[in-house]
Amino acid sequence: QERLAESGGGVALPGGSLRLSCEGRGDLHVRNYEMAWFRQALGKEREFVGAIRRSGGYKYYADSVQGRFTISKDNAKNTVSLQMNGLKPEDTAVYFCGAGLVVLSGIRDAKNYRHWGQGTQVTVSS
Repeated sequence: QERLAESGGGVALPGGSLRLSCEGRGDLHVRNYEMAWFRQALGKEREFVGAIRRSGGYKYYADSVQGRFTISKDNAKNTVSLQMNGLKPEDTAVYFCGAGLVVLSGIRDAKNYRHWGQGTQVTVSS
């Protein structure tokens, strides 16, 4: 069974930081997949946040988080992380980790990811 499990969500002040982690479990190894983070705010559709290719050499970000968020991967620990700095209230959402065999043109589309975690809540509020 292939699974993903996110952790690290919580409450942060505007301008603060949080670090999310996504662990591959069972037969899922992050080294074999394109890995991505998406988020879904209340009443809105799931939106792309960032992605990292299987090689780890290429990373992609949504314009809204570029320069504030950093995605990274640790194959030895079978984890993908999202470091979030300069948090804003509009970053409030449930954050999901996804894994898939995705071509570059589809890397920002949630439907191209086969495996998902259960999500972790991030709330940015003063």
